[in-house]
Amino acid sequence: MEISDNPTVGIIGTGPIGLGCAAVLSKNAINSFIWSPTGSFPERLELGQSVRVTGAVEIEFVPAMVLTAQKLVEVCDIIVLAIPAYGHKMVLDQIALNLRSDQTVIISSHVPFASEYLHSILEGKGITPLIIALSTTIVAGRKKSPLQVNLSTLRDRVDIATLPAEHAELGLGICQQLFGDRFVLRDGLMAISLSNLNPQNHLGIALCNLTRIEKGETWIQAENITPAVGRLLEKLDGERLAIGQALNLKLRNIYEHFSWSFHVEPGSVADMSAAMVKNGQCGYGPTNMETRYVLEDVPYGLVPIAWLGRQVGVRAPLHEAGITLFNALYDCNFYAMNDLMMGLETMGKSDDNLLKLLQGETGKLNRLGRIDRALEQCSNYKL
Repeated sequence: MEISDNPTVGIIGTGPIGLGCAAVLSKNAINSFIWSPTGSFPERLELGQSVRVTGAVEIEFVPAMVLTAQKLVEVCDIIVLAIPAYGHKMVLDQIALNLRSDQTVIISSHVPFASEYLHSILEGKGITPLIIALSTTIVAGRKKSPLQVNLSTLRDRVDIATLPAEHAELGLGICQQLFGDRFVLRDGLMAISLSNLNPQNHLGIALCNLTRIEKGETWIQAENITPAVGRLLEKLDGERLAIGQALNLKLRNIYEHFSWSFHVEPGSVADMSAAMVKNGQCGYGPTNMETRYVLEDVPYGLVPIAWLGRQVGVRAPLHEAGITLFNALYDCNFYAMNDLMMGLETMGKSDDNLLKLLQGETGKLNRLGRIDRALEQCSNYKL
């Protein structure tokens, strides 16, 4: 597999991340096509309407649309997933029907087991595309209207890893070619699975501002990361770093994440949040209970981290308490909502299989049972 001089990129998703990625590609003179899994977005572009992107990237462009997953895979060399985690399994199942080994799939941002799930459903067919996992999204922002996006940031640093791991340098080159010199190689998918700070950060932010969210208030997120909320985020980060240390992984900490993502001087989380407000980075927090901060980040972010901590003997009581509290607040069982983990379990993947995929073939950990047993242990955990 080689880097194409003139790749065609297919973007799955028409939210702010998908359109933001298309904007960056357009600025870099790289051709892209967009597919909306819901099928609703193309209707807005029948007359060749343009999308306007402002903020960290300024451009107005007319997206090239395709109507099916099959068509996207047929015409594109590189596929970028830019959708919420609860849509990953459905979309991966669709693109897997036509993927080829000479293609690349970029998952932005990667949630634990997304790459492993795609690899597992393709391995029986002998199909081995390059899979690139990004620790976070390249851009962040919100839609002002269906055809207007404001990007709050174009990140300076994004961690990546690849499956198979031996093609890491190739994956790095592809990402740099598409989106610029902002990527850092990490030691495999395990590191990437522990490098996405959104679930832990959104846990603290959403939990401590839940009445604002439920009442639909307009509120500035960074302004409400007070010293107390900042301390909670820092302690959640300590649990994640402890799991990484048990796996001999070097991970960026929350201070580096805030500084590099939001272009502020390092300090406490509360101080950096205050600096963001002072700099005019006044992004708004969620305004309804359907927020991805909970529906995406709890089952697809916090649940796998709690599972992984148990596999290496490092408890994450704040993560587990957060899941338990949101189960009560939403009157549901978020442990049962991670269809990627359940899909792998259905395929007969044991903890050993998954940990080896995350760590690489050299990973050696004691088997503690199958995923369902680990999930049961988590869900039965009492504070």
